[in-house]
Amino acid sequence: MNFIKFLISHVKKYLIAFLHLVYPKICLHCGSTDLIKFQVLCPNCYAQLPFTDFFEIENNNVDKIFWGRLPLGPSGAALFFTKNSIVQLLLFELKYKQNKRAGWLLGNMIGWALKKANRFNEIDCLIPIPVRKITERTRGYNQSLIICEGIAQVLPIPILNAVLFKNKKTNTQTRKDRIERGHNTDHLFGLKNTDQIRKKCLLLVDDIITTGATVESAGRCLLQANPSSIQFAAAAYTLS
Repeated sequence: MNFIKFLISHVKKYLIAFLHLVYPKICLHCGSTDLIKFQVLCPNCYAQLPFTDFFEIENNNVDKIFWGRLPLGPSGAALFFTKNSIVQLLLFELKYKQNKRAGWLLGNMIGWALKKANRFNEIDCLIPIPVRKITERTRGYNQSLIICEGIAQVLPIPILNAVLFKNKKTNTQTRKDRIERGHNTDHLFGLKNTDQIRKKCLLLVDDIITTGATVESAGRCLLQANPSSIQFAAAAYTLS
């Protein structure tokens, strides 16, 4: 029995060491080992995050993006995005380093912001903005879905990942300017299982909001299923 306990103890040590090698327990930004939830950022770097408070503010910058374009309900973003920032690092880790923990942390930030605000009390389900199948296969997941998982850890709202899909013959928006993005979103998305969202209040979720062209296309597609309302949340808002 003592030998078995000894063996289990050593196996645990090796397993912990291996996990530390694969997922180093250091702050992504400063390298500190004094970490907070999800072992992504230390308290000092977390305190430096540029929170927007948009979810609590009516007619905020994200709301205004869609005025005259799409009948969206309350919208917002958790953080301001700037280049060479902690926010850019978190999004890069999520999208290109397969670091789901960064996405869960971003989702938690949205979740707590929604919970604190009084404008988002009727959400029935979360709808992640889909990516192309080839992107999902390469990355291993859809980053917006990971953010939804983080939101659902704070607010127990179901995630519907099989309603909105991205059509095959579409190009990435990453390298396009604002005008090109606007012209590139016709027929970008399609719908299935529409009965799941009919007469429901939807929260559409994406990683970052820039021009709003992708969200506008997704929202127009969702409106075909006659939801009761569509709201929107992003992890980050790009400063113009």
